[in-house]
Amino acid sequence: MEPLINETKAPSRIGDRYTSDVVVRLRTQEGRDDWLYCHSHVLVEKSKYFADRLSENWPTCQILDSRNCVEVYCQESDFDYHVNVLRLLYAVTDGSVDDMWHGVRNALSCLQVAVELGCQQIITACVKYLEAVPWEEAEEEEILRTVPGMGSQAEPILARLQPVNSTAIEGIFLSAIRFATSSPPPHLNDLKSSAQEQLEYMLTEDDDAPLLMANDEIKFEVRECVRGLLARFNNQLETFISKPAESVIPAGEILSFQSYLSDMSWACQILGKLEIMTELVSTWTEASEKIVMAIEVARSEADTLEMRLNVIEVASKVLEAIGYGTVILPAAKRLHMVLVWLPFVRITKHLLNSFPYDNPLTFKLDGERWQSLESAFVSIIVALPSGDQAGILTEWLGNEHVRYPDLTEAFEVWCYRSKVAKRRLALSGAIHGVTDAL
Repeated sequence: MEPLINETKAPSRIGDRYTSDVVVRLRTQEGRDDWLYCHSHVLVEKSKYFADRLSENWPTCQILDSRNCVEVYCQESDFDYHVNVLRLLYAVTDGSVDDMWHGVRNALSCLQVAVELGCQQIITACVKYLEAVPWEEAEEEEILRTVPGMGSQAEPILARLQPVNSTAIEGIFLSAIRFATSSPPPHLNDLKSSAQEQLEYMLTEDDDAPLLMANDEIKFEVRECVRGLLARFNNQLETFISKPAESVIPAGEILSFQSYLSDMSWACQILGKLEIMTELVSTWTEASEKIVMAIEVARSEADTLEMRLNVIEVASKVLEAIGYGTVILPAAKRLHMVLVWLPFVRITKHLLNSFPYDNPLTFKLDGERWQSLESAFVSIIVALPSGDQAGILTEWLGNEHVRYPDLTEAFEVWCYRSKVAKRRLALSGAIHGVTDAL
């Protein structure tokens, strides 16, 4: 039938029954059945779906209210979006629709309908909008579920989610590691902590593979960055231990010292993932006595205890690396680490248990860390020469703080080995032809 609209008159409006020549019948499985009075010249120009169904080549043509009728079936949840898209066909005719989306969810739902109806201008406008605006987490998940099935026309929306090449990943990793280990001023601590957290995440294998597979260049750069951090930490140590016994350490220096320790604790995590812990462990081993000395010049009991806990957090990771064979040290250095840190840890645990609860600490170690530290001591001790083990265990059994660390497992291993040593070694010697006297 001929359109009722006169092109010289005002623009067509959806729902204008007098000028319309098409009824779009929106129907749902729930029985909803709405008629929208539209205009064929708008629908045909802006929608491939309607252009096909209103063409002479379409096999059947329904008539409703003396007009061509096109039925569109949809889900109840999508009904309003179909209405919106039909209205937008008229807005596209009148001008831009870039500012008419009213949020990500609405734009995404309209995009789905526009793809279904072949409304290219609306598709382009939706894609342009969704590509540019920020998304909430739930919106991002919805986009990931729906957009990939819309074909190449919607691909620009996913640009922010595409994997990047290894060169870009390495570049941002190196920039972040330099900043995270640079000991920035206190007002940048939040940014430093964020960088450290993301660096660790990049190297973590969880449901996905690590974002970065470290090569020799990456490992070299990380070593250099940590080396600089260790150098600044050692300079702070020298400053502390060179002060007169009665001098008061400024609060700023105390905080700086604690910041270095926090950074080193984090660095242990990164170095462990990259399997390059050796230099940090060696440096900490050499500086152990100075570190203990530095703690003694803290300003107050609370400062002393908090600094002790900061130190123990790093020491525990170093001791674990030694105890579990991640870093190999000679027996003399392993013994040195036990002799320095066993008394320190023991006294710290006692101070912590007796510290008043009405004066809470800003830094604490969880029970798992204390348990890991105890296990590390046991692992180191049972790998020492038996005579050294005997000396450590003798001191432990006679100490008033025998409860922690609990070296019972090491004691049991030493007793068993000592009791059967001659028989075991004699048997082994006989098997291998060893005739030396035991």
